[in-house]
Formats: sequence, structure tokens, C-alpha cells
Amino acid sequence: MTEKEKMLAGKVYDPADGELVTMREKAHRLSQEYNSLPETDIRRADIMKKLGIAGNSAYFQGPVQFDYGCFTTVGKNFYANFNFTCVDCCPVTIGDNVFFGPNVSILTPVHPLCWQDRNAYIRQDGIQTDREYAKPITIGSNCWIAGNVTICGGVTIGDGCVIGAGSVVTRDIPAGSLAVGVPCRVIREITETDSLQNHPELF
Repeated sequence: MTEKEKMLAGKVYDPADGELVTMREKAHRLSQEYNSLPETDIRRADIMKKLGIAGNSAYFQGPVQFDYGCFTTVGKNFYANFNFTCVDCCPVTIGDNVFFGPNVSILTPVHPLCWQDRNAYIRQDGIQTDREYAKPITIGSNCWIAGNVTICGGVTIGDGCVIGAGSVVTRDIPAGSLAVGVPCRVIREITETDSLQNHPELF
């Protein structure tokens, strides 16, 4: 397996691999270019295509930061507010009609817990590297991810969920749930009583 294949498969890989370094440098440069443009500039769409973001009718407010970009797929009508970070060392899959508040971070990497495994070392060719691995993240359709939420590797968030502001999602969240906290926990199911039609006081 190549280092890229190992990374995408969730195996321990070498992040200093030449192919991966080139891919990250491209994504970082394109993220910077995207952020330098006004939000109405049509060139932003071209940059997203160059990043390899799979999906359509997506809007990224910016600034954004992708580690690779090409391993992220977004559905229809996706929206990300300010300061979206996506470290997509494993596939990130986002459904339709998903909205992110400001400062949302999607973090697929899972670094070793033991420092002996985690610390940097020098390869035989003199290049400094370390041992990393990652786990995919999946977010279903019709989800609202509020501001300052961090979603960790290996997590699946089901359809129709709301994740409260400031939450750190470390485990799967079942569909139709309202979940909040650090670590993020389900506090209740979202039901018909939450529909705006049942809250005339808001109009």
C-alpha cells in the first residue's frame, strides 16, 4: 500500500511521504487563495474545484482551511460559516442541507496515546516524521452543527441532528437527536413539538 492508501484506510502512515506533502501544500495554498478573495468573487468556485471538494451548491463563507480537500464530500445546499477547518486525512462525508456555525472543526486524525509512538523521529533518509492514523467522519442530511463545535475522527452523526454550540463530538449521535456538551451527549429527541408551527410566540 502507498502511504496515501494507508492513510485513507485508517492505518498508521507516514505524513512526510512526498505525495502527501505535495497534496497538503496544494490544499493549504488553495485555502489561502480562497480566503484572500471577496465572498462574492466567482473565482472562489474554481478554487473549490481545484481543491477537489466533491459536491454541489455548497457555500463556504471563509476563511477555510483544508488539509487535503479532495477527501471531503458535501451534499446539496451545504453552508459553512466563518473559520471552517477540515483536517480530512480520512474521508469526510456530509449530507444534504447541512449548516455549520462559525468555528466548526472536523478532525479525522487520531494520534497515538503513548508518547513513544507519537513523538517525531528521523527516517533513514534524514527526514523528520511521525506516526499518525485517522478515522472517517460522516454527517447525515438535514443537520445543524452550531458554532465552535469540534467533531472527532470515527464519528457518525445521523440525519436531522442538532449539535449545540461548543460541543466536542467524540461518539456517534443517533438520527433526530439534540446533543450538546463536552463530551457531546444526546439530551433528547427532536420531535414535532419543536416545529415552528407549534410556537406562535416566535412570530
